[in-house]
Amino acid sequence: MTEKRVEDRYLCADLVRVDWLRGEDEFQTVEAVLEDISPLGGCVQVDHPIPLGATLTITIGESRLTGHVCYCAYRDYGYFVGVRFAGGSGWSCEAVAPRHLVNLQTLLLQSRR
Repeated sequence: MTEKRVEDRYLCADLVRVDWLRGEDEFQTVEAVLEDISPLGGCVQVDHPIPLGATLTITIGESRLTGHVCYCAYRDYGYFVGVRFAGGSGWSCEAVAPRHLVNLQTLLLQSRR
């Protein structure tokens, strides 16, 4: 599979809260595992699918990142939901650092040595 991301992606493992609008005025809230994150988006693992295009918010500690669901795929033991962050809602290490944060680009460079 070809990597389509233009920004470095960080692997992480942190429990987060995910809220999304279900229907016209009904919010759904679940606990999720943040699997990876980059300045432009991230991936969370949840127990049930979240519709494509749904607007959602990921809460990490006191920080909130808002975006839209760009994919939702069932893999082995849960649904992996890709989120593209909205314009003013990008992520950075300085803003919030999820637990167990690992830069994939750094790992790749180290493995080539």
